[in-house]
Amino acid sequence: MASGQASRGIMMQATSAALRVPTTESGAFFDGVDLQALARRLPTPFHVYSATAIRERIAALTAAVAGLDALICYAVKANSNTAILQLMAEAGLGADIVSAGELRRSLRAGIPAERIVFSGVGKTAAEIDEALATGILRFNVESRDELETLQRVAHERGTIAGAAVRINPDVDAGTHAKISTGKAENKFGVSLHEARAWFADSARFPNARLDGLHVHIGSQILKPEPYEAAFEQVAAFERELASSGHEINSIDVGGGLGVSYREGIDQPIGLPAYAGIIRRALRHFTGQIVFEPGRLLVADAGLLLTRVIRIKHGDQRHFLVLDSAMNDLQRPSLYDAWHAIEPVAATKESLVAYDIVGPVCESADTFARGRFLPQCEPGDLLMIRATGAYGASMASTYNSRPLAAEVLLDEGRYAIVRRAQTLDELTAGEAAERTWESL
Repeated sequence: MASGQASRGIMMQATSAALRVPTTESGAFFDGVDLQALARRLPTPFHVYSATAIRERIAALTAAVAGLDALICYAVKANSNTAILQLMAEAGLGADIVSAGELRRSLRAGIPAERIVFSGVGKTAAEIDEALATGILRFNVESRDELETLQRVAHERGTIAGAAVRINPDVDAGTHAKISTGKAENKFGVSLHEARAWFADSARFPNARLDGLHVHIGSQILKPEPYEAAFEQVAAFERELASSGHEINSIDVGGGLGVSYREGIDQPIGLPAYAGIIRRALRHFTGQIVFEPGRLLVADAGLLLTRVIRIKHGDQRHFLVLDSAMNDLQRPSLYDAWHAIEPVAATKESLVAYDIVGPVCESADTFARGRFLPQCEPGDLLMIRATGAYGASMASTYNSRPLAAEVLLDEGRYAIVRRAQTLDELTAGEAAERTWESL
């Protein structure tokens, strides 16, 4: 397959339910790049991302919300690599951040401060001060203490901070318990009752201008009903506030749209349908609507390339041991998440049921159980699909395993956008000798 043909194939499939990588007996192409050839040049494991697929996702979402006063702020936590953030900046997107580190990454990548919103329950006074100094758009406030801290820091700085109240609508998003954020038992946001009290008391916060609402009920949401319930609550609350004289200039509808990890099983909400829910729920609202997509834009634009170290035959199981591990991709161990795993080169060998595992000394270091693959041999190159979101961004150095490289692909070209960490770099901050100090 020629590089140009492969690239066009990826472009056409980028907005499908699951990004496909066509394979042949000689290998597979991803955004026009021969993965076998790339893995001969770079040691595995490493992450690869398709710039074309990300641009296609951005274009599809932008088209779906056309006609709305919309600001799309990419959720940096999904994948915070600077090269990925640069793609967002080039497309005119803003950023949804949850730390000072994400703020600095976003600014360095060229995302303007006036397109940045700051979310998260644990913003420190120092982080708030740094964000105020850069002039970000607004803070999504999650507690009374945070509101009071924002007021104090903004007053000390002599500025006025834009603030949105994060509403917890007590809506079950129907997703995994560890990525649910909109139920009363979750740590995120405040009840309508508490939010109502904040607005009634808004005169006490002259430097924290409460003129926005925010709701985000979870991640990997595959059904429209939770969105409908949450957005209707927020819309009704906005109308209530407006009738009481409180002007709301912005409603942040969060993100959380699911993607297809399991083709034929996961059925994501179509972008036109999602936009339609928002248009109906917020039909009377005339202000800006903020979107916070993360996984939607990058998940299926990424692959983790890994090689088979060995096959271990147990009494009851066949273990396929890879050179990647839970420190490279935590989602399966954290959420029992399902990822498609396939050989890069197509084969006609008979299928074998493998438990696909990594070398980390934890039973949780398992990517799949009883997964049928063509018979594998040591050295075979495999791809773990849809790892562009919450793959490298959640990686660790557990078991003293250096962080894997990250590679951006773009129509037949590749660029190493994060080189693999060396063992010397892994231990660079550690003190070889004790240097005692007294307080």
